[in-house]
Amino acid sequence: MEPATAGAAIADSAHDIAQLNSRLLYRHAGLLFRGFDVAGLESFDAFVRGFGFAPISYEFGSSQRSKLTKGVYTSTEFPKNRSIPLHNEQAYTTAWPMKIWLHCVVASPVGGETPIADSRRIHQRIEPAIRERFERKRLLYVRNYGTGMDLSWQQTFGTESREEVDAFCRDNGIATHWIGDKQLRTEQLVQGTAWHPVTRVPLWFNQAHLFHASSQGAEVMAMLLDVLGAARNLPRHVFYGDGSELEDSVLESIRGVLAEEAVKFPWQPGDIVMLDNMLAAHGREPFDGERKVVVSMAEPFSLQELERLERERLAG
Repeated sequence: MEPATAGAAIADSAHDIAQLNSRLLYRHAGLLFRGFDVAGLESFDAFVRGFGFAPISYEFGSSQRSKLTKGVYTSTEFPKNRSIPLHNEQAYTTAWPMKIWLHCVVASPVGGETPIADSRRIHQRIEPAIRERFERKRLLYVRNYGTGMDLSWQQTFGTESREEVDAFCRDNGIATHWIGDKQLRTEQLVQGTAWHPVTRVPLWFNQAHLFHASSQGAEVMAMLLDVLGAARNLPRHVFYGDGSELEDSVLESIRGVLAEEAVKFPWQPGDIVMLDNMLAAHGREPFDGERKVVVSMAEPFSLQELERLERERLAG
C-alpha cells in the first residue's frame, strides 16, 4: 500500500490501513506499506499499536536481539555474510506472536532482502509422506546452554535466576535439566504442522530445517558431534517427537520447497512489512554495508489455544 500523497505520515492513514488489513492480510499473508513518513521508532511503535495489540516481549528467543524501545527490537543479530533461513517466528515452541511488523530504517546497498513465503503453499508442496510424519510424530527441540557455542540461558530467558527459568519452563511445557553449575538443557515437544485459527487452512509451521544442526553445514555439524559426543549435546537440535533423527533426505526436500517458494523484494528506507506469522515465513539474505531493520511482535497465541478451538469445532 502507498499513500495518496507521497510522504504522508503513516499515522494519518491508520483508518484506511486497518480496513485494508482486515480484507487482505489473511488472503496474502503479508502487506507492504511504502512511501509513508515514519518519523522514528516512536512512530513505528504507534503504528503497530494502532492495530489494537500491545507489542509483546521477545521471550525464549533463539537468536540475539537488542531491545530498542518498549516492544521494538533489532532484527536477528547474525553475521551479515550468512543467510537466515525462512521460518515462522517462534514456531519451535508452543507460544508465538500472530502478527509481526518489520520496519526498514537503513537499507543495505547490496543484499539484505527479507524473503517471504506462504506457509499454506509450503504445506501443499511438502511431500505427503513427510507432511503426515511431521503431523503424527511432532517435533522435539533440544537446546543446550552454557557450552559457549550459542546463547546463554541468561540471554535466552532474560534472568540470572534458575528459579525464574524453571517457573517459565514449567508454565510453558518445557523440560529443564541443569548440568553442573553453568549448563542447562531444555526439551520441548511441539507441533510439526498447524492450522490457522481464522482461515482454518493447514500450514507448515515448524523450524526443523533451521534448528537441525545440519543447517550449519555438514562440516560444522561433524565438528560439533566430534567435540560434544552426541546429537543431544549440540547447542540446538531437533528430533522427531519420539526422539528419532530426522532423515537427511527429508530435510533436503523441505529446504528445496522453501527455496522455491521464497519471494524477495529490495528494502527501501521507511518500508514497513506486516505479516501474519502463521501464514507467512520470513528470513534474511546476506548483505554488505549498513542495514537496520527493526521488528515488533504482537497478539500472543499458543498451541493450547489452537487445540481448544479444535475441540470446540469438533464438538459442533
